[in-house]
Amino acid sequence: MAGCSFSMLVLLIAALALASRAQLCPDFYDHVCPEALPAIKAVVERAVAREPRMGASLLRLHFHDCFVNGCDGSILLDDAPGFTGEKTAKPNLNSVRGFDVVDEIKNAVNEACHGNVVSCADILAIAARDSVAALGGPPYMVLLGRRDSRTASLNDANNDIPPPVFNFSQLLSNFRSHGLDLKDLVVLSGGHTIGLARCTSFRDRLYNETNIDRGFASILRNYCPTSGGDDNLASLDATPARFDTAYFNGLLHGRGLLHSDQQLFKRGQGVSDGLVSFYSANPYAFWADFAVSMLKMGNISPLTGNRGEIRMNCRKAN
Repeated sequence: MAGCSFSMLVLLIAALALASRAQLCPDFYDHVCPEALPAIKAVVERAVAREPRMGASLLRLHFHDCFVNGCDGSILLDDAPGFTGEKTAKPNLNSVRGFDVVDEIKNAVNEACHGNVVSCADILAIAARDSVAALGGPPYMVLLGRRDSRTASLNDANNDIPPPVFNFSQLLSNFRSHGLDLKDLVVLSGGHTIGLARCTSFRDRLYNETNIDRGFASILRNYCPTSGGDDNLASLDATPARFDTAYFNGLLHGRGLLHSDQQLFKRGQGVSDGLVSFYSANPYAFWADFAVSMLKMGNISPLTGNRGEIRMNCRKAN
């Protein structure tokens, strides 16, 4: 049975000053299947090389999974008798993607491990980390040992994932309800340094908000009109295929693409302004704190021990 090296766990927690509340550890698969993590990394790197946007998509899958009843792989479940899954929830519909890559990862891992030993929830956590690293970000350590949920909740996905229209107080309240704090909010929002967003998620900001750089808004209006073009894409920052601090630099100049992004910087009037300014000038601090916040987020209510299962197919319960 997979297990944890106590000494490795203690060293990790001490180094990051993070008190783990779950039975997760970095070396969970070291003995049962040492080929697991390299197999996941190989598939992720191929997928990101084919399409850099996929890195952001895999990171977002982990985020949207963890914010709905914990990091349990529930976002991957298709609708089934007894529940409607999370894929059609408003924050996910026509938005979350990468399910085919997760399928590819699961097949590769099952083959490498000669059996079904790696959970889909752990695959999401590892794939998120490997995506960040593939786009130039920090190759942080991941805590492992999650098991998979047998069910999902459309209602909870609609209620628990913060939408791009949230104001700062709503964002902070949402993050705190998941055991995260102000720094986590700013740092994890910094994940928007990679990826793209659909016109429908930032149209209102372009035409109705004043805290936006005029030139930036003018350019975006060319391919995000007042009506139509809902699926037209724009970069979340100036370098969407590189994990850097361009996201924070953009906020300083009123170039946050989403309403929720710009809420983090209010030109000296917001409680998170100092953090945004700090990270914009200190990329290594951003990297280090991003790693810690990702560990915290990945530790939201995981299923461990005898709870849940390890799905053979990430799209359906066994």
